[in-house]
Amino acid sequence: MTAAYPHALAVYACRPEESRGRLHPEPESPTRSPFQRDRDRIIHSGAFRKLTYKTQVFVYHEGDYYRTRLSHSLEVAQIARSIGRALGLNEDLAEALALGHDLGHTPFGHAGEEALDKAMAPFGGFDHNAQSLRIVTALEHRYAEFDGLNLSWETLEGLVKHNGPLIGPNRTPGEGPERVHAIIADYAARRDLGLATFASAEAQVAALSDDIAYTNHDIDDGVRAGLFGLDDLAAAVPAVGRFVAALRRRYPGIEPSRLVHETVRRLIDLMVTDLLGETRARLARAKPASADEVRAMGRPVAGFSEPLNEELRRLRDFLFRHMYRHYKVNRMTSKARRVVEELFRLLLAEPACLPTEWQAGTGAPGSAETARVVADYIAGMTDRYALAEHRRLFDLQAKHD
Repeated sequence: MTAAYPHALAVYACRPEESRGRLHPEPESPTRSPFQRDRDRIIHSGAFRKLTYKTQVFVYHEGDYYRTRLSHSLEVAQIARSIGRALGLNEDLAEALALGHDLGHTPFGHAGEEALDKAMAPFGGFDHNAQSLRIVTALEHRYAEFDGLNLSWETLEGLVKHNGPLIGPNRTPGEGPERVHAIIADYAARRDLGLATFASAEAQVAALSDDIAYTNHDIDDGVRAGLFGLDDLAAAVPAVGRFVAALRRRYPGIEPSRLVHETVRRLIDLMVTDLLGETRARLARAKPASADEVRAMGRPVAGFSEPLNEELRRLRDFLFRHMYRHYKVNRMTSKARRVVEELFRLLLAEPACLPTEWQAGTGAPGSAETARVVADYIAGMTDRYALAEHRRLFDLQAKHD
């Protein structure tokens, strides 16, 4: 039995009653659909709670108003649900994917991931999507009958493939050599995730909702941090310029913080409206009659129009030059990388320094087995825990809890 759905699902949506199920069979819930249960399991996981103190651009101690991975995930979920409902998709699946898409991220955002990927290069590298899969299939220890969260096939597929196929002719161009991370390959050998096809429309919408959320909250956070001014952005990106000019005409003397918020909310609305229009046009042309037909399409069914994509290229280029490569951010990311690199190097060489519960899966110092455990340990850290652990391991005067 599946829970009643609040609106009629489109023929191309993922239907709960057609789910391909879970690796470990479980009785169905009388009150929740499989995807509602997936969402709830993600929310109650330890990895989700840790997102409170994992950041994307700013380290947690730089201010308590900047977005964290948790607040970002909630923003993504809100956008994904809105878009999903408008398109007749399964909102619960879209929400589960939005809430779970960042579970595998390291402390210190992309700087931490780059450092851990470099450190893990001799052992297959590090990828946050693969780590998300590892968390929900192995690392969460909550249930008596299985490791992980035992999520449905559709949720696992979306976590792994939300950016597109990982192999084959439709793989996203420009993503480097075709290489499926060992974590994903090993799981797919046990349970086929269709790595050569696109993910569901719900997964594609969740991925684009991520783009919408982080692009716009980076504008808000960047202006608030004083890394650039809204007028600088308005001069570089025509869409932003139009919104700023219109707002100043309508609200003469509007205070800066309100101007930023009003601009951002209009930009979000523009991106959502454009995505809905472009996706509906693609659906009308392709006429997919099922979720599997969406997967089999030779291109994404969800996306922005080319005119908006050009605006977004300008916007991302501006943010790259004025925010992500700002010298203040560079200094912070440099320190963050060193913390991750030094933690990995020490723990790989001296696994006996790991907490007792983490030592069980290690091998010899410097071995691949030890590297995997150390990577799991570091990836699961919050920003503040990583800084505290670094002090405990490298500061002779630091106290050990």
